[in-house]
Amino acid sequence: MRNRFKNLLAIATASLLATVNSASARDPISIEALSSMPKIQSVSMSSDGKNIVALVGKQGAEEYETSLATWKLDNLEAGPTITASGDRMRFIAASALKADRVFVFARQEWTGALQGCGEGNSTGSTKTFVSKAYLTDTKHSEFSEAFAAGTRTAGVSAQTERCLELAGTASLVNGLPLDPTKVIVSRLNPLTFQENYYRYDLATDKTELLFRASGRDAPGLLNPRNGEVLTTTTIEPTADGLEQQIKIRKAGTDEFVVHPALSRKIKDRYTMAVVGLDEATGKYYVLTDAFSDLVQARMYDPATSKFDDEPLLAHPKYSIANIVLGSRPSDFNKVLGFTIANMNGDTIWIDPQLAAIHEGLKQAFPGQQISIGSMTDDRNKILFTTESPRHPVAYRLLVDGNKVSTLGVTRDGIDPNDIGEQKWVTYKARDGLEIPAILDLPAGWTKADGPLPTVIHPHGGPWSRDFGGWDASGWVPFLTSRGYAVLRPQYRGTSGLGRKLWTSGDGEWGQKMQDDKDDGAAWLVQEGIADPKRMVMFGYSYGGFAAAAAVVRPNSPYRCAISGAPVTDLGRLGTSWSDNRLQRIVQGDTVKGMDPIQNTDKANIPVLLYVGDRDVRTPAFHARDFYNGVKGKVDAEFHLIPDMPHSMPWYPRHMSVTLRLMEDFLKNKCGTSA
Repeated sequence: MRNRFKNLLAIATASLLATVNSASARDPISIEALSSMPKIQSVSMSSDGKNIVALVGKQGAEEYETSLATWKLDNLEAGPTITASGDRMRFIAASALKADRVFVFARQEWTGALQGCGEGNSTGSTKTFVSKAYLTDTKHSEFSEAFAAGTRTAGVSAQTERCLELAGTASLVNGLPLDPTKVIVSRLNPLTFQENYYRYDLATDKTELLFRASGRDAPGLLNPRNGEVLTTTTIEPTADGLEQQIKIRKAGTDEFVVHPALSRKIKDRYTMAVVGLDEATGKYYVLTDAFSDLVQARMYDPATSKFDDEPLLAHPKYSIANIVLGSRPSDFNKVLGFTIANMNGDTIWIDPQLAAIHEGLKQAFPGQQISIGSMTDDRNKILFTTESPRHPVAYRLLVDGNKVSTLGVTRDGIDPNDIGEQKWVTYKARDGLEIPAILDLPAGWTKADGPLPTVIHPHGGPWSRDFGGWDASGWVPFLTSRGYAVLRPQYRGTSGLGRKLWTSGDGEWGQKMQDDKDDGAAWLVQEGIADPKRMVMFGYSYGGFAAAAAVVRPNSPYRCAISGAPVTDLGRLGTSWSDNRLQRIVQGDTVKGMDPIQNTDKANIPVLLYVGDRDVRTPAFHARDFYNGVKGKVDAEFHLIPDMPHSMPWYPRHMSVTLRLMEDFLKNKCGTSA
């Protein structure tokens, strides 16, 4: 099989030779290169292998200017059909469906009274975005609201209609890869605000009801052959709090039976995800950490209500993040591989042909992460991506096993030689807990060059985690190309790296969670990497909270802090954030600890705070009130960024403005520039 990749290797090697030189350059990557519109994104192949769909960006735009692009796989040379976004409604995501249909998601700025709809709900007028999903054909001849045919709004108030417009009424749930025209969608009932699940025919727009969700019941696993609901999830109150119960459909009936072996108290936060059905044995594939600190893949037999004695898949250091099941007629529902939660989220291919293809692509693009995505049934056309900490994501197509076509690279103007080394490290917190982290260093730096100015850069969430590879935010290459070392601690409270690390952050905001970041800074000094006199804390969202906490904690190791879209008032956060009620309840109870807004009198280092005026996740009052509390005590700045939401995608002008604020602050207010 590997002989098939000799031509591929030769083709790719020739194009890569220019970038394999010594990484000794230290030129800062320009803000323009990091803030420009991605040239291509949101790329997918239709399940019938006929079309590729993507969004392409308008170069030089200050707004979020995108166009929808559709290629015919049997005639790539003809180029794509391209349709630009509207004047106000901008495409932000797209997906290739079958039957020559295309799913597109768009948004536009909107200001008004939310009146009970979604995040940011408050009295008065709120700046936010309205989002809509559309269906079109591969010629982009007409755009209609996705899956909305037959939706009835008679008797619905104008206020409710506005709620539905803001929240959206329908979404794609399952692509049913074996069916030529049908998919599974969910729709929000405008009278009950409960979701109903339908089998939807893309060719005729006709629907067939499959399942009515209730306030506590929701479908879990759907049969990918026909969309039949195989499992449901129910939330039930008990004397000891809420319990998540998983029910499995009794064979040949419409009855769902509770399986206690799959049920867990919500407050305990065990992972219990039913992700597939082994049709040969009738057993279910379950991802769970009920037997180990790390998530394993286990087989569960509904007939005996028992798990197999041994895990199907387990890794000694990382959780199993996903099982890759075949979706084409030739490999349908077979286990093709699995993904582990290491630094890059690598997929280990069990299927021999895919393993060989993956290995061949790794040889063709040395030092880059290869992610295999969609493919035709004969595997003669495979959509894949390449990326590394030094190379922005590129979308490529492997044809006939020996020819690679590049559809596009997300960002150009990036010289890999300007970006240095990235590695996974671990260090001990002061109480002995092992903390994993990602360390990025400037290009060409060695310890002989002396300690570096350093940024401790915690992720958001905090129930999230960082991955290696290209940093889509641009923050890491921005900093390392300017001579900074960057450490991204996976502090306690981080999810995906074991239950112990995750749950040990409960109630420790600004306390032990913060100690982990400071201990990472001390470790870098001990290792001879960081200059203790030039340390910075920079974070966004929860990371912004951590930066605000660093401003008021005593004996700070940092010269200054940069706090983007922070939470600073835990008392006003509580259980009011997020539009997911269950998440608000479960996670909200863990949001306790040192409250920065109550400690502004202890501010001791300069701080830059910024937030978007359309951010409804962490509204501007958090950053503004903290600024008002610390100004006069320390050098402080507050900036409200017009039209910026909390999460990406951000406009190019948002990226440009915030990066320039950071650059100026680091140079002139913090004095840490290399």
